[in-house]
Amino acid sequence: MKIVIHKTLKHYLYKSLLNYKKCKELLINFIVMKLNILIIVILLMVSCGKNNKTAEVFKEVTEEAVESEIKKGDIELEVYDYAGFETFLNRKDDKVYVINFWATWCAPCVKELPYFEKLNSEYINKNVEVILVSLDFPHLYDKKLKPFVKEKKLASKVIALDDVDMNSWIPKVDKSWSGSIPATIIFKNDNSKFYEQSFTYEELEKEVKQFLNKILYEKGD
Repeated sequence: MKIVIHKTLKHYLYKSLLNYKKCKELLINFIVMKLNILIIVILLMVSCGKNNKTAEVFKEVTEEAVESEIKKGDIELEVYDYAGFETFLNRKDDKVYVINFWATWCAPCVKELPYFEKLNSEYINKNVEVILVSLDFPHLYDKKLKPFVKEKKLASKVIALDDVDMNSWIPKVDKSWSGSIPATIIFKNDNSKFYEQSFTYEELEKEVKQFLNKILYEKGD
């Protein structure tokens, strides 16, 4: 009888020990879990306290990344004041020049650009050169003008005219020009014609053909 009691007690104690180890393990895991949660909470509180600063840093990094991406695909843009641009108006050679004044913010200008592109493509081997003169604001060259030229895949020569003294140089392009755009000047040497209007492709081609026909007439062909 004593032996039986002893065995029963031993078995009971063994089970109790196992339960104790399990309880202890569960307790330790629970405590560790609570500590992890507490640490996370503390970190979140610290982060919230610096939330404004974090947002500012994030904004700066984002803007730098965007500018970096733009520069990767950057295009060369020739920028002139009027004195520099005037050399384009004074060209004396066998070409007919079609110079269009436009801007990305000008809806009628953007609408007619494909007509100038088509003219440039179809008459490039007929001594006709199209030059697109952007009057966009200088601070928009990188963010607006260059991406526009790249996105539209403009094949005509694109330059930018940056000269704040508009009252001085606008009459030099043509005395009748009010300064509104779109505006176009077509010329060959000293023969020129100015247009303060929008074009369809047919209208534009008709004007260019008049210059080409005159050249043929002068040559006696």
